Amino acid sequence: MRRIDELHLQYPFAGARMLRDLLRQEGQAVGRRHVATLMRRMGLEALYRKPHLSRRHLAHRVYPYLLRDLTISRPNHVWAADITYIPMARGFVYLFAVLDWASRRVLSWRLSNTLTTDFCLDAVQDAITRYGIPTIFNTDQGCQFTSQEFIGLLTHHGIQTSMDGKGCWRDNVFVERLWKSIKYEEVSRHAYDTVSAAHQGLERYLTFYNQTRPHQALDGKTPDQVYDDNLTTRRTAA
Repeated sequence: MRRIDELHLQYPFAGARMLRDLLRQEGQAVGRRHVATLMRRMGLEALYRKPHLSRRHLAHRVYPYLLRDLTISRPNHVWAADITYIPMARGFVYLFAVLDWASRRVLSWRLSNTLTTDFCLDAVQDAITRYGIPTIFNTDQGCQFTSQEFIGLLTHHGIQTSMDGKGCWRDNVFVERLWKSIKYEEVSRHAYDTVSAAHQGLERYLTFYNQTRPHQALDGKTPDQVYDDNLTTRRTAA
C-alpha cells in the first residue's frame, strides 16, 4: 500500500492494471484485482482524480462551488479542507487539515485511524477558535463534509459553504499541493511505527511548512509571513 501510494503520486493517471505492471517491474508479484482492492481501501482513483477518501452520502445536500472566478487575496477570506491517507510501517492513518487559501497556511490538523466526522469537526473548531471566522469554507462532497454536524458548525458561525464539483480535484488544488508536499518531503522519508510517531513527524514538518519553507507562489515568503503581514496591514488600514 505504501508503494501504491507513492506510485499514485508520481503517476496519478495510472489505474490498477498499470500499477500492477509497475509493481511487477519492481519484482512484486501482484494481481490487478488485489491492486484494485488496495486502491479502494486507500481511497485512490486514477485519471487525475483526487484521493477519494470521503464518500458522498446520497441523502445529504451538496452545495455549489463558490470559488470560480473569485479573487482571493486576503487571509480568512477562504479556508479549504480535505482528508488524505498517511501510510505507516504497519497500517495507516488519515490526516485532515484546514488551509487558508490566500496564504497557504495550515491552520489546524488532526490524525485519525477511522474516517469519522468528529476529528474533522475538532480541527475546524480549533481553527475558528485560534484564527477567527472565514467568509467561505471549501471542501469536497464527502459524507464527512455534507453531514448535518459539519454543515451545522459552519452555519452556526455564519460561514458560507462551498464544495468541489464531483471528481474536480482542481477545485481544491492548494490542498492537493499540500498533500503532495507532505508525502514527498516528509512521509516518504519515514516509516512511522506508531500513530504517536506519525503525529510527531507531521507536527515537525507542518511547523517547518508554515514557518520556514519558502513558497514560489508566495514570492519566496512563508505562509506565516503572508498570513500575518496581510492581517497586520488590514488592522493598520482600519
